[in-house]
Amino acid sequence: MTDRITSAFGAFTPAREVVAGHDLSGKTAIVTGAATGIGIETARALAEAGAEVVIAARKPDLAREAITDIDKTAPGKTRFEMLDLSELASIRAFADRWAGKPLHILINNAAVMACPLDRTKDGFEMQIGTNHFGHFLLGTLLAPALVAGAQGSGKASRLISLSSIGHRRSGINWEDPHYTTRAYDKWESYGQAKTANALFAVGFHRRFKDQGVTANAVMPGGIMTPLQRHLPHEEMVALGWIDEATGKIRDGFKTTEQGASTSVWAAVGAELEGVGGLYLEDCAQAGPWTKEVPWVGVMPHALDPESADRLWALSEETVG
Repeated sequence: MTDRITSAFGAFTPAREVVAGHDLSGKTAIVTGAATGIGIETARALAEAGAEVVIAARKPDLAREAITDIDKTAPGKTRFEMLDLSELASIRAFADRWAGKPLHILINNAAVMACPLDRTKDGFEMQIGTNHFGHFLLGTLLAPALVAGAQGSGKASRLISLSSIGHRRSGINWEDPHYTTRAYDKWESYGQAKTANALFAVGFHRRFKDQGVTANAVMPGGIMTPLQRHLPHEEMVALGWIDEATGKIRDGFKTTEQGASTSVWAAVGAELEGVGGLYLEDCAQAGPWTKEVPWVGVMPHALDPESADRLWALSEETVG
């Protein structure tokens, strides 16, 4: 990939450094799941650069704590809006309240990882239901607002869809994406959902690029956050994430601010102006996945345009 898009930043660049020098005054951003983890640092970096940032989350108490913390360096730049991505009615209510106001950045950051088999309020398997179908509905309902943001600013609005290296675990099971007949595997399910997140960026970019909206997928890296809430300590040791003897997180994991950096670069990087349909990691376009280096790179099934179109059709049918 000699024409791979890169930046001056790397895997461990803090998000603040990525956004330094950017003036986002007059811009509005929504970050889902920004009450915890890398979402807070994503919101903080954008707010400190002058953007008005909406923390879209389902836990008001955690959102208030996040806003109080961000207010220390970016007073009055963040606010909370209720959003439960596991409930279509909540997503539609959020979009109704938005009422078409111009939007410049939408970061689909919220996620569920490796949970026991569960269902959303609408009966979808929890991981693909929340991580993909919820964000699909949100993104499509807010597409007119993103178009309006582009028209008003004269620059492309950007949608960022957080995927994961976990996408390597599974493509989309078209016959039974919700595990209604097949045995449930929490990691396969997570992989399917993260593949869906990448394919959504491919499909969204194709449909809205001519209206001034780009979309890219982001792999933030390994970061210890509340995303691991469903994983017992013993499993994280077995995965090699935590050293059994010392209890320390293994080398290579990022801090939350470092984990937010690629999302922020996707939102502001000049290298990505007008560019979309990509899978980004470590503040660069990802190269192909290989068995020799299994923790980075993107697999072809996560960027396949035919699969993206098939998923789009399935998603429209699923969310109505």
